[in-house]
Amino acid sequence: MCSWCYGFTNEFAAVVNHFNEYNLEMVMGGLRPYDKRTMNEFKDYLSTGWKNVSERTGMPFSFDILDNNTITYATEPPSRATVVVRELAPAKEFDFYKEVQRLFYSENKNMHLKESYHSVLKNMNISTEKFDELFTSEEFKQRVKKDFERARSLSVSSFPTMLLYHENEYFMVAQGYREADHLIDTINSITQKKQTGGQ
Repeated sequence: MCSWCYGFTNEFAAVVNHFNEYNLEMVMGGLRPYDKRTMNEFKDYLSTGWKNVSERTGMPFSFDILDNNTITYATEPPSRATVVVRELAPAKEFDFYKEVQRLFYSENKNMHLKESYHSVLKNMNISTEKFDELFTSEEFKQRVKKDFERARSLSVSSFPTMLLYHENEYFMVAQGYREADHLIDTINSITQKKQTGGQ
């Protein structure tokens, strides 16, 4: 539920497809995992940000949810949902992640509710019953915290962030929104420098 992460979706997907021989690891960053403030309390801040993202990226937004004074802007539930799908269908995690972003920003679904994910799960042939069981479990409330901890251990402090793990080192590819061409060039530059010993 990071608007720039949503705006980054198509660029991110293009990079993933371009480097399909690489292993992709998704790490949930924990932007505002347990925030108690409502969407309405963030309305002025978010509406400006969302408009900026939409203008820059062309991604569709619905602003109706910003008038809601009951849904809190806590990002832990959709992060937890993604970790659950990682467990149930790891090959589908990235596609699920993209759909969760769309459900929230374009359709304004309440991502605290397990039912909000069911349409996507059914389309992906993932058991809604098993999802519901894990999504509401204490185990996965703890598991998602491991992702947040991992993000911090990688010194990730802004979203989206893309790192490249190459020859036993982590390299920063992007902090914040970047176009796919820039990301591809950056990754190629990193790998080529390593191959030539930095010459």
